[in-house]
Amino acid sequence: MTGQVRGEWPLYEVFVRGKRGLNHVHVGSLHAPDDQLALRHARDVYTRRNEGVSIWVVRSSAITASSPDEKDPLFAPSGDKVYRHPTFYDIPADVPHM
Repeated sequence: MTGQVRGEWPLYEVFVRGKRGLNHVHVGSLHAPDDQLALRHARDVYTRRNEGVSIWVVRSSAITASSPDEKDPLFAPSGDKVYRHPTFYDIPADVPHM
């Protein structure tokens, strides 16, 4: 351990991939003094019932995320790409599940 006080430990975000899942899912956050202890603590806290097959821990400070306030300007550029929206395509009757 690094001699840091618990209140100074960095915050980690925890992602777990379940046995039946293909994707890692954010399950929570925790504080830990280093990456290896963050992984151990995440295992102890978030996979108590042997439900995970893989765990990721990422320092929160390493994550860059958009803000919900930026939703309109960030995602608006896709609105001018009408070819991404199948609203004007004719779908043949023999194409199933559309």
